[in-house]
Amino acid sequence: MLIVDAHQDLAWNVLTFDRDYTLSAAETRRRERGGDAPIHNGDTLLGWPDYQRGRVAVVFSTLFAAPARRKLGPWDVQYYLDHSEAGTLYQAQIDVYHRLVEEHPDKFRLLRTQKELQDHLAEWEGETASPPVGLVILMEGAEAVGSPSELVEWRERGVRIIGPAWAGTRFCGGTGEPGPLTKEGYALLDGMADVGFSLDISHMDEKAVLQALDVYPGPIIASHANAAALLEGLDSNRFLSDRVIQGLIECQAVIGIVPFNSFLLPGWQERDGRHLVTLDYVVAQIDYICQKAGDARHVGLGSDFDGGFGLQRTPAEIDTVADLGKLAPLLLKKGYTEEDVSAVLGHNWITYLENSLPSNNSG
Repeated sequence: MLIVDAHQDLAWNVLTFDRDYTLSAAETRRRERGGDAPIHNGDTLLGWPDYQRGRVAVVFSTLFAAPARRKLGPWDVQYYLDHSEAGTLYQAQIDVYHRLVEEHPDKFRLLRTQKELQDHLAEWEGETASPPVGLVILMEGAEAVGSPSELVEWRERGVRIIGPAWAGTRFCGGTGEPGPLTKEGYALLDGMADVGFSLDISHMDEKAVLQALDVYPGPIIASHANAAALLEGLDSNRFLSDRVIQGLIECQAVIGIVPFNSFLLPGWQERDGRHLVTLDYVVAQIDYICQKAGDARHVGLGSDFDGGFGLQRTPAEIDTVADLGKLAPLLLKKGYTEEDVSAVLGHNWITYLENSLPSNNSG
């Protein structure tokens, strides 16, 4: 079975902590021991050898920076005051991905078209010993887009998915900052549809999501978001209500479950210990979406690994991204078929990409 992970903040980590994802997670942890990175972001869960062990074939790799009002700390160098600064930061992060694939073509490659995806998957399903990991670029928070006219340039640089919000933006409400789509938000969605982007509703406030579900004609996903119904007591617009989940299912979306302890067990804190949260909590989130949908075709994984948390804040069975495969026997034990498990771990995202990526880089 192949694994597809729909959310990893690779470029942000490269530029913030100088992490080298060609190395194993174990080697990066060794190098960072005693430094600032584990203090601010936890021990890394990612590295090319770990992708290989876990058969993680595709990663949605993000462009992310926080607005200055939500700066993560004095150490945070990836923050912006306005859309111009956000654009500069995001272009630099795209440069990270281009350098990664140019300098390490045996380890990473960009996936921008259906043909590139097909050829890539053929390597993973064939006899290639250690195929490269495919990267699909996802813009998290769209403040970098000065106007809809700039969307063509972002597409030409490789961006394929856009999430309008992280915190609130001029386009819509976001996590911790509720609000509907604005006039600029509707214009952004119109431009995205014209150019051919997928819409990622993760982090968008529910009002904005429901509006977007009504008007957006293109592919819609939730790259990394858990069901609110299993998180009783967490008063946050970060999670998906049943109403939103049903809307996503109706538009054939895939929802990526986040194996982050605070998004699995309400009230959990790092001092409580990892042993309190197991992969059974992730299975419960997966099963919740499947029960709502009546099948296993609308849920996948969106780990958000290295995105503000690390090893210390993940379920007990996880040491690296390779351990996402441990979900397979748990799902089988719960009664899911091998086909269902394959769909959840990767094939649902693959089907989405097959249907959403353009046939060529100019079309």
